[in-house]
Amino acid sequence: MLGPSGAGKSSLLRVLNLLEMPRSGTLAIAGNHFDFAKTPSDKAIRELRQNVGMVFQQYNLWPHLTVLQNLIEAPCRVLGLSKDQAIARAEKLLDRLRLKPYSDRYPLHLSGGQQQRVAIARALMMEPAVLLFDEPTAALDPEITAQIVSIIRELAETNITQVIVTPRSGSGA
Repeated sequence: MLGPSGAGKSSLLRVLNLLEMPRSGTLAIAGNHFDFAKTPSDKAIRELRQNVGMVFQQYNLWPHLTVLQNLIEAPCRVLGLSKDQAIARAEKLLDRLRLKPYSDRYPLHLSGGQQQRVAIARALMMEPAVLLFDEPTAALDPEITAQIVSIIRELAETNITQVIVTPRSGSGA
């Protein structure tokens, strides 16, 4: 989705993940169907969020957890993976996103591009059917932007549907 600031692009992403609740209408995403004539149950919202990952513009990494801990927290708590299973999955993603040397670092000690890649890896840990990107290259320098665009293009080769919000024409992401 391409459009100027204030056009509602980020708000639409928040609706697609039910972080903002519509007052009416219907939504079908990642095999989930909602009719907003009534409020969706907490269980239905949780199921949706397990299938729809979101990479926020501000990364939203937990500052008190290392990169590896950021990646394994949700799969262990939400999906019930053992710590060993989650670590094995995380190590594959860290390698794929060129983050393995940073697994024991805290977000504060990472560059913006590294934090963005960690945020992408964290979303991928849940193996979502749909991945929402809210301005994934905002505030990144051109070289790092190219890396993030490359990662997003690689993800396009998978079966994960992507919705990407950007204010820039021709940014590639």
